[in-house]
Amino acid sequence: MSDIENLVAEWLPLPDVAEKLGCAITKVHGLLDERALVAARVGERKVRAVPALFLAEDHVVDSLKGTIAVLGDAGFSDEEIIVWLFTPDESLRGRPIDALREGRKTEIRRRAQILAW
Repeated sequence: MSDIENLVAEWLPLPDVAEKLGCAITKVHGLLDERALVAARVGERKVRAVPALFLAEDHVVDSLKGTIAVLGDAGFSDEEIIVWLFTPDESLRGRPIDALREGRKTEIRRRAQILAW
């Protein structure tokens, strides 16, 4: 099992993401193409999957797309973005993904922007 798989407790294969969002799988591919979501290849079969915490009920966590954009601009790959979001940070008292889910996007985006410098 890779480091990224150890960091993320629950993964959703793309068909499951489509089901949770109530949309076609092509819409999920569109979300990945426009970088509203990022995925990694995980498991024995290396299927593309999205961390379950990227979804809130039937939608993508609101502040995720902008954060992905900032990290992407800093040169992060999709896998590196996932690792950054799920790596505990003592100064945050948790992980960036948890802070985003709590609505603390300004703090997280500021930290992500610093990485670009």
